[in-house]
Amino acid sequence: MQTWLTIGEFCKLVHLKEDIVQRFIEEGKVIAKEESGQLLVEVSASTNALIPNGANVVVEENHLVGSNFIEKTIGTILNLHEKVMDAKDETLTHLKGENEFLKEALYSMQDLYEQDRKTIDALTEQLKRANEEIEFLKRKYKLMWGKAIENSAK
Repeated sequence: MQTWLTIGEFCKLVHLKEDIVQRFIEEGKVIAKEESGQLLVEVSASTNALIPNGANVVVEENHLVGSNFIEKTIGTILNLHEKVMDAKDETLTHLKGENEFLKEALYSMQDLYEQDRKTIDALTEQLKRANEEIEFLKRKYKLMWGKAIENSAK
């Protein structure tokens, strides 16, 4: 599997200046392609070209590190990078699903609110009619009892 990094990221990875990497690209030692206006460098083959097999590299004073170690280290870093990217994608997918769930829940709550509002309006109308009917019955009984009291008083 090929892993492509931008030239800036590749330079940071191999601790070389960009103009040196550009020269290696021109010489064909480093594999590169241009995509979306960015220069991408293939990591593993290009790293192998920069550090030949069997060569030792001085990391600090009096410490030699073999190219196999460097290759394994870079491979480990790239694998970790891929795992981080996969985890990021998985997290984004999970968050999108969660957002979709919350959106549906919000729509459901909005529908319930609308239904409750309609029920409240209907009950308010019924209460208004019941109060009007009670007032009408109060006046009716007042008139009836008023005549009954007048008739009994005569």
